[in-house]
Amino acid sequence: MAITNVKALTFDVFGTVVDWRSSLIREGEALGKAKGLGVDWAKFADSWRGLYQPAMDEVRSGRRSWTKLDDLHRESLEKLLVQFGIRGLSEAEIDHLNRAWHRLDPWPDSVPGLTRLKKKFVLATLSNGNVALIVNMAKYGGLPWDVVLGAEVARHYKPQPEAYLTTASLLGLAPDECMMVAAHNGDLAAASALGLRTAFVPRPTEHGPGQAKDVKPAREWDVVAKDFVDLAARLGC
Repeated sequence: MAITNVKALTFDVFGTVVDWRSSLIREGEALGKAKGLGVDWAKFADSWRGLYQPAMDEVRSGRRSWTKLDDLHRESLEKLLVQFGIRGLSEAEIDHLNRAWHRLDPWPDSVPGLTRLKKKFVLATLSNGNVALIVNMAKYGGLPWDVVLGAEVARHYKPQPEAYLTTASLLGLAPDECMMVAAHNGDLAAASALGLRTAFVPRPTEHGPGQAKDVKPAREWDVVAKDFVDLAARLGC
């Protein structure tokens, strides 16, 4: 693997670095206990995530102007409150629930792996999450990013090319000096098509038990690692 020229690692975040599903369930259960809500919070979390791509598609297609992910999440949340029959929440409580995405727990290997990788590489987010969301998540979970980039900075959601190319450009690097790290084959395919190097780190429980998608590499990526600590070892950190 001729990856000696890679200077920066760019990371997908939701699912790859943090466990969004378990975190949303945790947040929902805490709210449910406080408010006496009988809600299937696993189903709620999956439904909320299910509205993620359709909401971004409205922006990608040009049918609506640039809208940050926090606002898309809020619009989706308001639909789900009706769908799940959740009533009686104050505006502050709804806003706090929407910001559950700012409080997602890292996978157990994320912080130790990133800490090792940071010794050798620039670590940048290349996420569809907006800057405030990713910064707050980093503070919450102790994620040691060097810089927060991605969709909001580029004003384009992945997998649009601008998200990847703007990130590389702002780092002062050519695409092949960046390595995209993701648990999603589609994300890596989009990055690879633009010249970025690729590292696949599967998260086979991202979507809960019985996950069938992205449990193994779809093709021969530059690096395939079992977790971030293994990735650090494979990259000489």
